[in-house]
Amino acid sequence: MNVFEAARTVLAVREYRDAPVPEETVRRIVEAARLTASSQNGQPWHFVVVTERDTLRRLGTAVSHGGYTADAALAVAVAVERRSRFGLSDASRAIQSMVLAAWDEGVGSNWTGFTGMDEVRTILEVPEEYDVVAVVPFGYPARKLGKGRKRRKSLAEVVSRERFGRPF
Repeated sequence: MNVFEAARTVLAVREYRDAPVPEETVRRIVEAARLTASSQNGQPWHFVVVTERDTLRRLGTAVSHGGYTADAALAVAVAVERRSRFGLSDASRAIQSMVLAAWDEGVGSNWTGFTGMDEVRTILEVPEEYDVVAVVPFGYPARKLGKGRKRRKSLAEVVSRERFGRPF
């Protein structure tokens, strides 16, 4: 799948089949995050890969609106150095790289968390010098998804040329 096709068709997945994701695929997902560009090449992140069912269940309880993490094959918690001015932006880029790399392998995901992640920090023993900004569950979708069927605003509504409001 090329990058545009992945961006065009990726959907948030919140229901997963009870099937493991091969270790090679897991490695590709986190490698995509690691290789993502970051401001001044600071790489202010740390990724915690979770596959233990009990821990996935605990994360599903700890993350508001992320209960489905309990049913995922794995989750990746994303932490950024608190001192990093651009950490959140860099982490967001890395998360999107993981989401697209996973989608290319037929693995669905969805960003959960963002705020109130202190319990996740405790569960995963993340040091205080990091903020946990996301828990991203991954797994094979439980049902067939209509790839590319998205309700999005038109280009004319969200894109201008040269100056805001000029038609694209």
